[in-house]
Amino acid sequence: MTSLLVRIVLLSVFLSPAQNKVPAEVELTSEPSHHLSLQNQYVRVFQVEAAPHSATLLHRHRHDYIFVTLGPAQISNEVVGKTAVTLNLKDGEVRAADGNFAHIVRNLANTPFRNVTVELLQDEQLRSSPTLKWDEDRGMHILHGGTEEILFVKDNVRVSEVELQVAGVLPQHRHKGPHLLIAVTDLVLRSDVAGKSASNLEMKSGDVKWLAGGLNHTVTNVGAGDAKMVTLEFQ
Repeated sequence: MTSLLVRIVLLSVFLSPAQNKVPAEVELTSEPSHHLSLQNQYVRVFQVEAAPHSATLLHRHRHDYIFVTLGPAQISNEVVGKTAVTLNLKDGEVRAADGNFAHIVRNLANTPFRNVTVELLQDEQLRSSPTLKWDEDRGMHILHGGTEEILFVKDNVRVSEVELQVAGVLPQHRHKGPHLLIAVTDLVLRSDVAGKSASNLEMKSGDVKWLAGGLNHTVTNVGAGDAKMVTLEFQ
């Protein structure tokens, strides 16, 4: 009798719908927590927000990407075919990931999980072409009232973090190619472009701004609080 019951239980397990079946994938643009905010030939930028103790749908990243965490977070990164990994992320933390995988992101915290995810649409082309050298690919610069840290280069895109105290200045510098500016904090910046009138740029935490190349300017924090931002520079 016991043997028969065991066989019945085993049959019910194997014949019932697979509990461990991988759910259907969705494209990144169809995943409800990912909100497309900017797209051009270089990038697709998503503003991501997942409610406390919620999870994204299973979605695929077809390109390499860089993400900037907004606020501290604890998530479970559940990649198909791999063991889930718990990540404890700091406010403003910047990471890069190779594409061509599908995963679910589960928010383990009591607060929303927010980030800005930047897909590098030319990743394959950049990986297969000769590497263009940056003058610097890592380093820390002490500024007048702040710091500029070059974090890393991914697919020939240089990623830097700038922190400016009130009235802090990023001295005159030139962007040969276009760059993406991501606001980690709310900020108000004055840009003094060589040969032009100064202008202010106001952004909220998580906002993004695409800026053309050939820009030669000085940046000053004219806001009421410290400003923190991340830049992605393209050759």
